[in-house]
Amino acid sequence: MDRHLEAFLEMLAAERGAARNTLAAYQADLEDFLSFARRKGGDLATAQPALLRAYLAGLTDGGLSPRTAARRLSALRQFYRFLAAEGVRADDPTELLDRPRQPRSLPKALRAAEVTALLETAGTLPGKRGPLAVALLELLYCSGLRASELVSLPRQALAVDQPLILVRGKGNKERLVPISGRARRAALALQDPKKPSKWLFPSHGASGHLTRQSLLLVVKQAALAAGLDPAKVSPHVLRHSFASHLLEGGADLRALQMLLGHADIATTQIYTRVLEERLRALVETHHPLAEAPG
Repeated sequence: MDRHLEAFLEMLAAERGAARNTLAAYQADLEDFLSFARRKGGDLATAQPALLRAYLAGLTDGGLSPRTAARRLSALRQFYRFLAAEGVRADDPTELLDRPRQPRSLPKALRAAEVTALLETAGTLPGKRGPLAVALLELLYCSGLRASELVSLPRQALAVDQPLILVRGKGNKERLVPISGRARRAALALQDPKKPSKWLFPSHGASGHLTRQSLLLVVKQAALAAGLDPAKVSPHVLRHSFASHLLEGGADLRALQMLLGHADIATTQIYTRVLEERLRALVETHHPLAEAPG
């Protein structure tokens, strides 16, 4: 074993109390780079940033996941910081290396039946919380609004006879979003003519309108009432569900981009991956030749 690597592992065991499996993982990761460095005529102690970049690029080209490459880079960073602290090197060659880009995780959408259960039971929450929950959930699911956009909707954004609401999104950009008649009626039913407010969902807080924390609490309570796991239901999940269900129904990606208020179509395209995964699973489950070789 390389003597610097051996010293590093001893430090991890003695000073950080690293477990045997942790030490084995560090050793395997660093020895993998050591093998690469020696094939290129280098070694661990004198490796330069260009060699490290070539190694990381090779991991990606070799099919390793970004998560594995990021773990290898983390091991290398700690190793070279150790060498610098010990005076073996005057620099850290990993200092300017970029972390391998992690793939964006797929949205966690609810099934249509779960959304239906959520909407149908929201009104059973006690007191004024029931009608509020119905209005909030109906608007979230029928429009795909962000939590911040929903709670800060001005009263004038909602008209009695109009199927659209005006939303002010990120970057102060405005967009028109269609909403269902059910959502409009539920929101209008909350309005108190004796206590007019500039906000659609007024509150006694400093902002004057419902907070995102209060919205999240209402959504979690509605999830419990519907028999759903509250940890899997949030305003963000309902936004994802809106987008995913529209795509499944044949919605155009550009139209979905406008509805969601995405500045870049690439942000919207992540939803196509959700659809692709579901279609692939459908074929693998139901196609008569799905298990056939080739």
